Amino acid sequence: MENNQNTNTLDSLVNFPILLAPMVGITHAAMRKSLSKFIPTEARTIWPTEMLSSRKIPDQKLDELPQTVKWSGDTNLCPQILGNQETHIRNTIIKLEQWGAKAIDINMGCSVKKALRHNYGVSLMGDTEYASSVVRMAKRSSKLPVSVKLRAGLQKDLSYLLDFTQSLVDAGASWLCLHPRLSTEGRKGSADWSQIKYLKDNLSVPIIGNGDIQTFQDIQDMFEQTNCDAVMIGRVLTAKPWLLTEYAKHKGFKLTQKQEELIPSNGQQRSKIYGEYLYDFVVNCYDLFEEDDALKRVRFFVKVGHPWLNFGHKLYKEIHKLTNKDDLLKFLETYFKNSCLSQSDRTQLRY
Repeated sequence: MENNQNTNTLDSLVNFPILLAPMVGITHAAMRKSLSKFIPTEARTIWPTEMLSSRKIPDQKLDELPQTVKWSGDTNLCPQILGNQETHIRNTIIKLEQWGAKAIDINMGCSVKKALRHNYGVSLMGDTEYASSVVRMAKRSSKLPVSVKLRAGLQKDLSYLLDFTQSLVDAGASWLCLHPRLSTEGRKGSADWSQIKYLKDNLSVPIIGNGDIQTFQDIQDMFEQTNCDAVMIGRVLTAKPWLLTEYAKHKGFKLTQKQEELIPSNGQQRSKIYGEYLYDFVVNCYDLFEEDDALKRVRFFVKVGHPWLNFGHKLYKEIHKLTNKDDLLKFLETYFKNSCLSQSDRTQLRY
């Protein structure tokens, strides 16, 4: 067993245990900047990037790559990498550390065909020794803490899941994040939060829970039911950024007057704040990215977030007719003046 010196590293980086989940096409600088308004200045969390390929990063210019462009307030960055070869992993981590990374997250949960073809992502969960060797590769490359985000596995087997995750801890993983669905489930069914509790009860490192968070009550329930150290939230933050503010208020963080006003009390207020958030996101995209890339990212952001909005299909349809910043902003100003708009607590998470 290898000595793991980083079991408390998460506490040293985080005093606000709500984390944004890394998502392709979404968790870039524009979203991080837009979300920052919803978090008190004294709150510290770790911020993800989009998923990065360790095969490509060593040859790319990080200040020009959309996935790694930063905004001026970026801090506590924890980029997520796909990888399984030591040379690629080492060169990627060295470059990301110079870029400003404070931790490195290894993806062992992605189930898309391209990742599986290269034996990345969740496919690593089929080989305990190989997966733990990937963590050791990362640990040899840098003194940065290394975390792993994973699924429940290739098949339901709690004994295997525990042995697998224990091997990651023994290899030096500082904390783990579990999305408790099998690789074959995608986003179907319900996340089995009991598996998060199972890891928390049996492992020595911090455990982050992920899966099926749509409301503030869900956040509270996950903490209470699993005793996890932090909750990671994904797609719902494209539509409900105030979940961060609600949690901050609940935990006694000092909010500004503006942040107090960002906590809605009904569906109409939710739609209004969502509209303001989306407007801000568009501005940030065009400030940080080239025009074509900004437009692509705006459209995808709306695709993910619109299902919570009644008549959201119309928003999605109209956004795809527009091709420049000015027209997008004018449309949003008009669209969200509609008093009939509301936002639901829950939707089917299809995207």
